[in-house]
Amino acid sequence: MTGGPVEASGNRSVAAGGNIRQVATGDFATLAEHATMLPPEAFAVGPCTFPVRNVPDRSAQFVGRGRELALLDGAFGEPGGVVVHAVHGLGGIGKSTLAAHWAIGRAADFNPVWWITAESRTGVDAGLAALGRALQPALVDVLSEDAFRERTLQWLAANDGWLLVLDNVSDPADIRHLLARAPGGRFLITTRRGATSWRGIAEPLDLDVLEPAEAVELFTKVCPGQSGGVEELCRELGYLPLAVDQAAAYCREAGISPRKYLTLLASYPADMHAATAEGGDAERTVARVWSVTLKRLADTPAAMSVLLVTAWWASDGIPRAYLDSFGSPPKVTEAIRRLAAHSMITLHEDTISVHRLVQAVARTPDRDGLVRSRKLVETGHRIAVSILAGVQEAAVDVGIAEATSLDGVTHIEALASRSAPEADTEDAAELFSVAGMKCAMAGYGARAVSLLERAVNAALRVHGPDHEMTLTFRAWLADCYQTVGEPARALTLITQVLADSERVLGPDHPQTFNVRGTAAGMLAESGDRERGLTLARENAEAAARVLGEGHPETHNARLVVESVQLMPGAEGGGEERVRAVEGRLARAIADLGEEDLTVGSLRVELANAWWQAGDFVEAVRAIEEADAVHRRIFGDTHMVTLYTRVMHSVLLRRAGDPARADALAAQVTADIEQSYGDSPQALRLLHGLALDAVADSD
Repeated sequence: MTGGPVEASGNRSVAAGGNIRQVATGDFATLAEHATMLPPEAFAVGPCTFPVRNVPDRSAQFVGRGRELALLDGAFGEPGGVVVHAVHGLGGIGKSTLAAHWAIGRAADFNPVWWITAESRTGVDAGLAALGRALQPALVDVLSEDAFRERTLQWLAANDGWLLVLDNVSDPADIRHLLARAPGGRFLITTRRGATSWRGIAEPLDLDVLEPAEAVELFTKVCPGQSGGVEELCRELGYLPLAVDQAAAYCREAGISPRKYLTLLASYPADMHAATAEGGDAERTVARVWSVTLKRLADTPAAMSVLLVTAWWASDGIPRAYLDSFGSPPKVTEAIRRLAAHSMITLHEDTISVHRLVQAVARTPDRDGLVRSRKLVETGHRIAVSILAGVQEAAVDVGIAEATSLDGVTHIEALASRSAPEADTEDAAELFSVAGMKCAMAGYGARAVSLLERAVNAALRVHGPDHEMTLTFRAWLADCYQTVGEPARALTLITQVLADSERVLGPDHPQTFNVRGTAAGMLAESGDRERGLTLARENAEAAARVLGEGHPETHNARLVVESVQLMPGAEGGGEERVRAVEGRLARAIADLGEEDLTVGSLRVELANAWWQAGDFVEAVRAIEEADAVHRRIFGDTHMVTLYTRVMHSVLLRRAGDPARADALAAQVTADIEQSYGDSPQALRLLHGLALDAVADSD
């Protein structure tokens, strides 16, 4: 063999030149200047004899997850066959961190242990080629990328005992070719795609947010030395690992406290959701992680609309029926399906949940305006108000029980907390006032005050101080101040509202009579019974003269008189009081009918009158009739009905029927605890029942 040209003699003979760069036969000559001799190991697919590891170290971001780690240990500990497990959940929930932590901890059990960023088919193929180079480093300058990918697939098919982590798979189709070629070994997948996307492919493992204590542990692990405000910040971040880690790293580098971070987050949400510490991965921020998913959903406009609207409501318990107005049932269902498939929402039986940080991002216009322009965000807010208003109007049309239930109140409160007061419209003011009165009737005084103050301020801004809406809301707010134990504040406000009502609406307007009656009752409750009773009587006589005896406001005005007269220490009582209330009740039934709130209230007053007269048998009869009216109007567990039922139990005990009193008290207690366990008014009712039972036993 020489370096010169060669010739082949004879038919089909072959001659080889130097380094076999030239091949010639008797028929023709072929140049092979770039051909390469492959070493024998290029054709081997035997087991890997040296450790091959490629897993990112994310130990700094890992806390908790004992249940999930145990599940993975159990799933991958089974011998034989291929095992495919998919950890799925919301972006930023900690799927990759969990997978990395578990894989590092089990590195001694598998070989190779290889991490592939699998967001696309291209990424999967690149990761396989990289594994091929690690398995056969002698061929790095020999084989092409495609050849290495194919060699890796062949090796995986011929061996077991390996672990591949396929991180952030966005489409199961991107890894089907890999799963089909590997009958043994272990695959751990992380994905935002929901469990149904993996049916028949992988066993799903749903990953939720951290426990509160775990979130605090993560924050202090990244940013040690902080104490004040950590729990509050973690709660605001919804215990999402990525958000907690992002905030902790930023606080540490910027030298700011968790409370300062909260202030920045409230004022500059877009900046803070995108902010990361120096040298941090700009792709792994809350804003970036979810913007990728939101862009994928751009071809389903209804899905984006759902996020833009639900962003203003409470995170949990959103009725699917609230979304009916987004289009036809198939269109709405498809939007919900896609959001759930990408883990942007969680589905329950009749409701959906949206993580509070997903909501925060959806409420924040993006910087380029391509997905969430300011106009789209404002439209979402307007629709959110409109839908809740429609729900409340529909409840009024159904009946009083539905109109006064707490359905939808948590979403209205969330809307109030997530909206700028200066953006409140007339519709929003109405919404806050309705929710405030519902809370007041249910005994949630502080919540009622907060909502009604918001409603009053909105009405003042939209209509000014002299509008009828503003006057109404101010009167309701005064009543709430009285309920929460601020009588001086209540009396001051109702006195101002009465003067404004007389000036603006006139002294003989129905609303003015109502406000005057409220002022009379507050005067009496504040200790000035004489002035209160005088004002109540004057108001009742004026209402009768102007509106007529049969008008509802006249009945209400006279009811105030009865209530003031029956207050402890007030004049009146005995049989005379009973006959007076009975007369008022008969006229109210004739004018308003049996199923009227005033009639129910008068029956309660009649029971009180019999109680003061010492006739508990008649008192029980009267309260049972009141209870029947309230149950028909409100249902069994409305606060008005519960108050009547508590009074019924107390009167039964006074009438010498402890067995019935105990049975009713037990049922009422269960209903109160189930429906209003944390309400101050509910606690007062329970306290009254307990004291009554103790007094009876003594």
